[in-house]
Amino acid sequence: MIKFEKRKSTSKLFKTSAPFLAVLLALITAGFILLFAGVNPIKAYSGMLQESLGSAFGISETLLKSTPLILTGLGVSLAFRMKLWNIGADGQLHMGAIGATWVALYSGLQGVFMLPAMFLASFIMGGLWAGVAGVLKAKIRVNEIIVTLLMNYIAISIVSFLVYGPWKDPNGHNFPLTAQFADFARLTSFFNTRLHTGFLLAIVLVFIMYILMEKTLWGYEIKVIGNNQNAAKYAGIKIDRSIIGVLFLSGALAGVAGFSEVAGVQFRLQEGVSSGYGYTAIIVAWLAGRSAIGVLVVSIIMSIILVGGDSLQILMQLPVAFVNLFQGLILFFILASEFFIANKPVLLRSKQ
Repeated sequence: MIKFEKRKSTSKLFKTSAPFLAVLLALITAGFILLFAGVNPIKAYSGMLQESLGSAFGISETLLKSTPLILTGLGVSLAFRMKLWNIGADGQLHMGAIGATWVALYSGLQGVFMLPAMFLASFIMGGLWAGVAGVLKAKIRVNEIIVTLLMNYIAISIVSFLVYGPWKDPNGHNFPLTAQFADFARLTSFFNTRLHTGFLLAIVLVFIMYILMEKTLWGYEIKVIGNNQNAAKYAGIKIDRSIIGVLFLSGALAGVAGFSEVAGVQFRLQEGVSSGYGYTAIIVAWLAGRSAIGVLVVSIIMSIILVGGDSLQILMQLPVAFVNLFQGLILFFILASEFFIANKPVLLRSKQ
């Protein structure tokens, strides 16, 4: 008989390697499922790598896909550091897109002031949307998981209302989308690809968050609160204020992802502004170990899977659900690895 006991200590090597072992096991499991579907897993995985990294276009698409994952992943990982579950990054992305779109179409700004204003609007809108959960958590102890999750659906519905209603483009042939942004409201693209300066913005924010979390007193306080709230109270740290501030900044980073999508990719607001980036960000944050630099690396790895997954649909006629299957398996094995990092199996001898 086997039971599990809390580990007294865990080696740094095991903590570091466990998430990557989890990804490997997820891919092996997915390989068996591909076999049952009549697809050679080696051929499938090589096709995914070829699609995402085998050409300049593939690399540009992979980096493009990684941009919203980096931004939403940074937000989710920041909340995770304080043991707060921000499941609402997708909704915060939508609200950021709404803020950026309002500035682009209705603010009356022009020229060099436009993009900074769009960035600021998306930052504030995403932050305020997550800040609602922060206030409810800090003041009346409402579970942030439920609040942030349900607010996703509200944000998505607001986007639908706007693109079907007051913001609908009268020249859009009755499609649910806004008018296109002017050229000065668009991010610059590189090398005749869709990759844009939003990727560079994401890189800058990675290093800002690294400094903020690893080199400042506020970052240290967040770690203390996440590890032991009683110790944080004893040290005089204002926990309620930190909860609101962390969730605001977490949502603000996800909101910037909305700015990146509407100003760098779609050049308008429309339904489906996010392809579930906020949910994939949960996997990114877990794999990254709540590290800003780790978020950058893992986001690129996840975008390889997302872009490479297109080859499964095109070349092997597999449904898009297989990409979702990969993500689900990765999350399942990551959660399992977290359990085994904290607990160890013990074999009980049966009494004779």
